Amino acid sequence: MLRDVTAVRYVTPLRSGGSVPGVVEADDLGTYVVKFTGSAQGHKALVAEVIVGELARALGLRFPELVLVHFDPAVAAAEPHQEVRDLHSASAGVNLGMDYLPGAVDLTPEIARSFPVDPLEAGRIVWLDALTVNVDRTVHSSNLMVWPTLGTAPPRLWLIDHGAALVFHHRWDTTAPGRRYDFRHHALGHYAPDVRAADAELAPRVTEELLRAIVAEVPDAWLAEDAGFAAPDDVRDAYVGYLLERVRLSAEWLPTDFPSREQLAAEEADRAARTRAGRPAWLQQVPDLHGKPAAEQDWSAHLG
Repeated sequence: MLRDVTAVRYVTPLRSGGSVPGVVEADDLGTYVVKFTGSAQGHKALVAEVIVGELARALGLRFPELVLVHFDPAVAAAEPHQEVRDLHSASAGVNLGMDYLPGAVDLTPEIARSFPVDPLEAGRIVWLDALTVNVDRTVHSSNLMVWPTLGTAPPRLWLIDHGAALVFHHRWDTTAPGRRYDFRHHALGHYAPDVRAADAELAPRVTEELLRAIVAEVPDAWLAEDAGFAAPDDVRDAYVGYLLERVRLSAEWLPTDFPSREQLAAEEADRAARTRAGRPAWLQQVPDLHGKPAAEQDWSAHLG
């Protein structure tokens, strides 16, 4: 069950993916990355964070603890940016926090060249993403963190950021549960993910009982605005029914066609060459950052 905490100190905003989550310290002495209810993505992004994150944890994947953060905008009164202050003002009340992983770094393509990932672990993550239609874990935006990066414990992969998953909840009446999505450029595709073994292991564990326990964690207020449903419990029933049917139809959507590292490199080189060829002469030598972050994300830099 998601714990309730209260924000007592606002540390810093984190600008990521068009949203402005923030790092806060709470009354339980924990530090959390908070995604605000007033953000442009709306409540459905938070619903997806809860459902996919808690499902990942139930299936044994590493995912930081989620908490419900009670936020008073007065805590961040000293924030200098007007857009962030407006976001805070629109987010008074219950928001979603994720346990902060100090020193964690993104699994970038550079790190992925040498970071080891077992094919079965890669398969489990790809399988979860395919089940929950999370097409936002790509080579250049992995939404995977490597942690810890200091000390004697070995670094491991941690899943984050599932707000773009469950795309079917934006169009309940037009998205078939057996629909196949393109996962060729999944962040872990070049690790030869054993998705078939993951399906055999994980599919039987995604039961109606498990899904009902997970959707019960979503606050009613985040479900009440879903058009076409009379009550929050009706929305919960829709999530359970859809995901159960999608599990049943896994043979129809199971992703298995992943390019090798060499194929990915060749595709990237070809795309970069075509991009350069389409530029005017004076832009030919400008570095191509298409789809790539300008800098590696290191959360510890924000804590001072």
